[in-house]
Order: sequence, then structure tokens, then C-alpha cells
Amino acid sequence: MQTLRPHGLECVTWNVHRGRGQDNRVDPERIVDVLASEVCAHGPEVLALQEADEETPPHAGLLDLKRIEAETGLRSIHSNAALRWGPQSDGFLGAILFLHPDFEITATHVLDLPGHCHRGAVVVDTRKNGKALRILTTHLSLGQMLRAAQMRTIGQFLFRRPEMPTIVLGDLNEWRPWGGLAFSKKLVGLRLSGPLRRTFPATRPLLPLDRILSDQPAAVREARVLDGPGIRVASDHRPLAARVLLA
Repeated sequence: MQTLRPHGLECVTWNVHRGRGQDNRVDPERIVDVLASEVCAHGPEVLALQEADEETPPHAGLLDLKRIEAETGLRSIHSNAALRWGPQSDGFLGAILFLHPDFEITATHVLDLPGHCHRGAVVVDTRKNGKALRILTTHLSLGQMLRAAQMRTIGQFLFRRPEMPTIVLGDLNEWRPWGGLAFSKKLVGLRLSGPLRRTFPATRPLLPLDRILSDQPAAVREARVLDGPGIRVASDHRPLAARVLLA
């Protein structure tokens, strides 16, 4: 099993589009194949998936999590039923977070976010090499005002939590280089930053909808859009990877 890199965390986020590929075929097994052979081939320590449960209640799971864990060496943090939307779900409203088993998890939370499409966030407080780190994954709405309301909800929650370095990753649906209102420090309470890389659509990426951000200045390094024959057909997004330096 891989060991955690002392000089930073390798993070990946991918919207798997509920297993529906560019060929319009729904094939969750193909998603797992591509995760194992292409997306996680470089050994990430943090993996966030979005749209990884069914869209409508009961938001049943789609993916073979045990196989993902076996193939990647990572562990789903959702073994606790409180971190899943319901008994048939694998994650919380399609958001599933996997971490390297060497992480010490000190607190976990799920947040319902406002909007006409049910969205949520998963928040995990951890310790790595004796240092605190918060990891938050979410899938924000398409509309800017809804994204702003959702990030405001997240910011209000974080304001009540102990302060620690924070990573935010997921399909944030924000294409503007300046981040728009949703990532304003006045709105969120954190100054989040990270490189823009075009991830959507998978066949010819034009928009940087998927992001890996940190509240530590210049902490997100080596951001790159992953590519491969499986990646190009398995979903409508390409995965985004980055190395995040720890304070």
C-alpha cells in the first residue's frame, strides 16, 4: 500500500455523471474500470466523486465501492450511515469521498444546501502527520445565485467550526476565472484559490467546472486534467487532479 507523501496531497475530483457515458450508455462498471486503470493510476490520497448515486430518491448507490477500495487502496468515509443520504445510498446526494487509510478522521458532517435541485456537501476534519486538515467536497448548482447561497451556507457552517487549513474540491459549476460571487471571501469567509483547468465537456473540454481549491495561498500545485481513452467516453466530465501543499 502507498504511503502518504510528505510534501503534499495528491487529490482528484471527478463527476461521473451517474455512469452515463458519451455513448449514452449507463455503465457504472465502466466507471470503476476507468478509476482503476486511468484516474487513480498515479495513486491519489484524496478522491472525490460527484453524481455517484442515483439522481432521485432513494438516491441508491451505483458503484461497486468495495472494488474501488480494493483497486485504489483508498477507503470510503461513508461507512457511517449518518454520512449517507439514505440506507440505499453510497454517499450524500451523489457526493462520495475516499481517503488514504493513514488519515486520522476527527469529525465528519454532511450539509443540505439550498436549491431546487437537491445538493449537499461532505465535510471531514482530519489529521495527517499530526497536522489538522479539513476536506470538503460538494456539487454546486448551475445558477450563480444558487451557488452563492450554497457557498454562503457552507461558509456559515465553517465559521462555527475550529479553524484549520481547508481543501474544497468537486464540481463547482463555476467557469469564470475570478470565481464569481460564490467564491468571494466576504460571502464564504475563506479566500479560496486554485488553478483553472478545463474539464467539461469530456470530448473537448472548454469550461473549468471542476475545481480543487485551498484557503492556503498558492497551495494547489500541478493541477492537470486527466485524459485517457476510458476517461473520454465514461462520463461527460474529465477528472481534475492536483497536488496540494500542506501548511
